[in-house]
Amino acid sequence: MTNRSGICARVVAGFVSIALPGLAAPPALASDVRVYTSGAPADIQKGLAQRFNEATGHRLVITSGTLGAIQDRLLASEATDAVVLPVPTVDRLDKAGKLRAGSRIGLARVGIGVAVRQGAAVPDVSTVEALRKTLLAARSIVHPDPKGGGFTGAHIDGVFERLGIADAVRPKVTLMFAISGGTAAVAKGDIEIGLFNVSEILPVSGVALAGVFPVELQNYITFAGAVSVDSPAPDAAAAYLRVLMGAREAWAAGGFEMFAGALDFDQIESRSRSNFFV
Repeated sequence: MTNRSGICARVVAGFVSIALPGLAAPPALASDVRVYTSGAPADIQKGLAQRFNEATGHRLVITSGTLGAIQDRLLASEATDAVVLPVPTVDRLDKAGKLRAGSRIGLARVGIGVAVRQGAAVPDVSTVEALRKTLLAARSIVHPDPKGGGFTGAHIDGVFERLGIADAVRPKVTLMFAISGGTAAVAKGDIEIGLFNVSEILPVSGVALAGVFPVELQNYITFAGAVSVDSPAPDAAAAYLRVLMGAREAWAAGGFEMFAGALDFDQIESRSRSNFFV
């Protein structure tokens, strides 16, 4: 079982292996780098924070929460330097004039997995039919609220419809985000099965990843980063996003998949700061 402390250790180890030439700021120019992010990639970034601070002289300040709440705060012009959010939300912020033109970078994607209590029998979810049988047999299920502003809950509810089991399954569903205690309820044995993003399952002690949704039913959330148009420290924010873009081991440890064409950190560092936004 991979727990939160184990993932944080792997995140830090991955960061330590990254050289950071040219990113250190003179003390007089050190800045707070305020990052707003949703629940799924928050642990990755929290694992990088201390090392980023030490290596650059800046101070990373991460604000995380449910996607709907974070989006509302940013659209209401809450101050930030960078965002790490699902692509549709980044698109929405961009259209609202909240992001610096040309600052967006693709980061990673994550799919939906099935969580069970550590030590419990691991159900078969390897095929569409196997997942259908597992959901019907489960005494209780927890997943994000479809109306909570995120994408995963709505997709899962649609999967119930697609499998023809909505009427049988919905009465035993508890709607709860992972960040609000959904995975913890599985760990305690209060709920038998949790359906969450893989990145929200792996860090939690007491739960195990039984498997991921079959490809026919899978739904990936793709994350991107961008710099706020009002950031007083755009270079520091851009430097942080470059670190995220190169932290392959950290993303993998957290259950994310990076894009095949993504640059590693050495390639990213070969770019000058002056053309980062080009």
